[in-house]
Amino acid sequence: MSPPIEDAVTILLVEPNPGDARLFSESFDDASIASEIHTATDGEAALDFVHQRGDHADSPRPDMILLDFQLPGVSGADVLSELKSEPVLRSIPVIVMTSSASEEDIAKSYELHANAYVQKPVEPDEFIELCQSFEDFWLTFVRLPRPESES
Repeated sequence: MSPPIEDAVTILLVEPNPGDARLFSESFDDASIASEIHTATDGEAALDFVHQRGDHADSPRPDMILLDFQLPGVSGADVLSELKSEPVLRSIPVIVMTSSASEEDIAKSYELHANAYVQKPVEPDEFIELCQSFEDFWLTFVRLPRPESES
């Protein structure tokens, strides 16, 4: 069950691969999930988005961040560390969604306070299934924090 459109969830997808970003967005559409997806292709752009700097001065605060750990420039680990170290940002759920199955990456993600670690699917049908599961858990059952201005 998707939230009403006025309750659409704002998601920041931090994904360097344009094909994966498109597949993820299309999978959310196919799963009829009420969401507004913004994409950053590297760690620096992701941090600019959440801090509303430069071209992202008018960007909305994301309700959730899907973060690839394998990023050019500023690493996913560095992005996660910065997000979780800042009081105004640390309440935003961050799901690390990456192709890596490395135990080291998984451990590091949780050490840096990721809310979840998900290995990216390989097949398009698996992306749709993942998005549906994502909706079922994160958008239906989990209560996400709202910025204090909306409380």
